[in-house]
Amino acid sequence: MRLSVNVDHVATIRQARMADEPDPVWAAVQAELAGACGITVHLRGDRRHIQDRDVRVLKTTVAGALNLEMKATAELLTVALEIRPDMCTLVPEGEGELTTQGGLDVIAEEVQLREAVAKLKENGIAVSFFVDPDVVQVERAKAVGADIVEIHTGIFAEATDPDEIQRELEKVRVAAIAAREMGLRVHGGHGLTYRNVQAIADIGEIEELSIGHSVVSRAVLVGMDLAVREMVALLEVME
Repeated sequence: MRLSVNVDHVATIRQARMADEPDPVWAAVQAELAGACGITVHLRGDRRHIQDRDVRVLKTTVAGALNLEMKATAELLTVALEIRPDMCTLVPEGEGELTTQGGLDVIAEEVQLREAVAKLKENGIAVSFFVDPDVVQVERAKAVGADIVEIHTGIFAEATDPDEIQRELEKVRVAAIAAREMGLRVHGGHGLTYRNVQAIADIGEIEELSIGHSVVSRAVLVGMDLAVREMVALLEVME
């Protein structure tokens, strides 16, 4: 099981003071040295944390895969096509939201997503769709041209009732199995922590997890190197 570390919230700390530090690029270097397979950043329309400069520098410094999360807008597609990350994960984005609230509605946004997929693939960029654990959405992602689906694990991660946790975990498992059977690569992410990640990592169809907030939160206390090594160790237990 691979780990892609999302360094958005290193940039959140920086932007709180509109300063030069902490630099998410340096955090990314440390994360990769500690065992991350790559780096994820979400370039939002309002640029609340990650900036265009960050993505440009990460493109030249990330040794593994650089995954750019973004909404499929004309503005952000222009940035992606200029920088050419290894992968773009298309996500929904609501005005004023604290964090991404759920997966793409591929059915409702199919026309816009098809256009984005075509442009990204023409430039050699792999395309992932961030989708809820819903087989219908996974099917449409495949039909629209996604190479990868990242299954939204947020509802599972936020559940507290044991029965609800198991129900949500099973939804993720069913969606992951369906995606793999369709020939899609399967990733997962959102809300995963050191306490709940092993249940998701136990789903063999999922090959990579994108984790940010929990790793950065721990890194504030113990350092990025140890925070990433501890998460990688949890994922390796399930191999």
